Amino acid sequence: MAEAKKTATKATRKPAAKRKPVAKSKPVAKRKSVATKKPAAKRATAKKSTPDFVANAQETGRNVFLASLGFYGKAYDQAQEQFGSLQKELKARRKKADKAYMELVTRGAKLEKVAKVAIDDIDLPKLELENLTDRKALQTQLKKAKARFEELKGSVRFKSAA
Repeated sequence: MAEAKKTATKATRKPAAKRKPVAKSKPVAKRKSVATKKPAAKRATAKKSTPDFVANAQETGRNVFLASLGFYGKAYDQAQEQFGSLQKELKARRKKADKAYMELVTRGAKLEKVAKVAIDDIDLPKLELENLTDRKALQTQLKKAKARFEELKGSVRFKSAA
């Protein structure tokens, strides 16, 4: 019976499908056992480089911040120097302007005295209303006044205002 079963099972089996020829593949390298690998060493170097990288990045960031701070400090110092020099120049110009102003005031006072004397010399009371209509008389008085002012101008010696 056992033989009958074996023959019966062989007969009931399906014929095996034809297999395609397998392409030749590269020889597979032998894998190292887990014990021979050193993944812990790689991780240790990664951990060592990470703190160095972080410290280096922090130091670089800090240096960039300090450089920008130094730049703004230098710009501020230069602005202060320029402002100080401008203030000194402004003070010097004010002194010159004050001096020129006082010279002009004293000169104006002298000219005022001279002009008052010249006006007193002109005979204004002699002018009468009837004579004002006389054109020739007015022209002669105007010529006298102009001549007197020219004399005063020459005596004061006006200098150019440059």
